[in-house]
Amino acid sequence: MKPKLAAFPKCYMDDLCVHRTMTLFEWIDLAATLGVQGLEFYAGFLEDDDAFLKKAKAALENHGLEMPMLCCSPDFTQPDPAKLQAEIEREKRMIEIAAFFGGRFCRVLSGQRRPELTRAAGVTQVVRVIKSLLPFAEKHGVVLTMENHYKDNYWQYPEFAQKMDVFVEIVDQIDSPWFGVNYDPSNTILAGEDPLVLLDRVKRRVVSMHASDRYLKSGTIEDLRKEEDSIGYASRLSHGVVGKGMNDYDAIFSTLNAVGFQSWISIEDGMNGMGDLRESVRFLKTKIDLHFAE
Repeated sequence: MKPKLAAFPKCYMDDLCVHRTMTLFEWIDLAATLGVQGLEFYAGFLEDDDAFLKKAKAALENHGLEMPMLCCSPDFTQPDPAKLQAEIEREKRMIEIAAFFGGRFCRVLSGQRRPELTRAAGVTQVVRVIKSLLPFAEKHGVVLTMENHYKDNYWQYPEFAQKMDVFVEIVDQIDSPWFGVNYDPSNTILAGEDPLVLLDRVKRRVVSMHASDRYLKSGTIEDLRKEEDSIGYASRLSHGVVGKGMNDYDAIFSTLNAVGFQSWISIEDGMNGMGDLRESVRFLKTKIDLHFAE
């Protein structure tokens, strides 16, 4: 069975989450023309209201689309116990919402890399919190997926587990069928590391994937790192059409095929709208047909 394609509206994040100039239903209608099988939702698109959620589910069903992956950004490095508990409770609610939509996967992250946080303390806290969520995830039939992440659009600090060795240290301590990796090759590049090296280390834990490509509009990765503690993504960074950036999708897909990957690949495309998304869909369908058997 070949992997399935979903789409994520990276190009419309602020429209959907900040300015509110696009509704989720408008995005669903647009995305239905892409020729993908599902849409990955982000927590910021949603209203935690039964009527809204039912309407969104019906809109997906009307277009024959699934919602396989819910993209959440829990901040599990919070130093304040009350704020940390609020993050845990919010993630539980997101697990429930993922299950409501019939989704199989709900993202977890480590949290923000606060300057005062030591590596040992951060790893211990993140592992403890994720393990505490596993029974709840199992109850709802949802797999928690930890992404090798750079930074949530709306965070101040970059990801605590941005670096490969920290990410793998956390993943290796959580052994459960209700936990896996959401692999994003572009984020490894932003960490100054090789996405194929990370994939080789976690390939048997990968349960979902973000298909993205990145390029720097100016400067170098080192220049980007100097700006990473600014709010949001550095201005020199750009998401590009998948297949036109720095990632080797032939190597990535051949590696995933070799370990039997058959799950969802969600497209995180550039900032130029539907034309780029359509181009990414065409590229990925061609590569999936080439590397994965029926």
